[in-house]
Amino acid sequence: MPVEPDEEGTQRDHVHWDAVEEASELLHEERYGDALVALREVLRVDPQNPYAYYFLAVALFEVGEIEPSRDAYRACLTLAPSHLGARVALCHVLRVLGALRDAVREGMEALRQAPEDPDALHAVGLAYHARGQWMAARKYLQAFLDTKPEVEIATEVRALLGAFP
Repeated sequence: MPVEPDEEGTQRDHVHWDAVEEASELLHEERYGDALVALREVLRVDPQNPYAYYFLAVALFEVGEIEPSRDAYRACLTLAPSHLGARVALCHVLRVLGALRDAVREGMEALRQAPEDPDALHAVGLAYHARGQWMAARKYLQAFLDTKPEVEIATEVRALLGAFP
């Protein structure tokens, strides 16, 4: 059962979120360069803001800066180890970089935090698939399908499963 943050922790969380709200909107508008500038300024003022590292990682990934994205996700997780979104995204980034053992490790940590999380199941399944471990990939991708994801992603996963040896 998660521990409720104390009043100071809650207040700090609100301050951190408020600091990145504009940058988050820029990301939604796909203005990645502007978001990067805004997020770097947030981090200059407060290098302990996990949301800033998370959104920085998202923006870096979107502009093709994959290794810096990985590093920003890791910085987020150093400050907020239970940030599930960062952990799942790091799994995907590590897979893209070819660090497949680390991708599986991060994905499994995400599943330890949230055993039935669809995004974590999907990420782990794809990581195992990239490693050529078909049985493990099938297990996690089928578990992902059992969560009844949106039709488009479910169709992609079914096609991937159908292509297994």
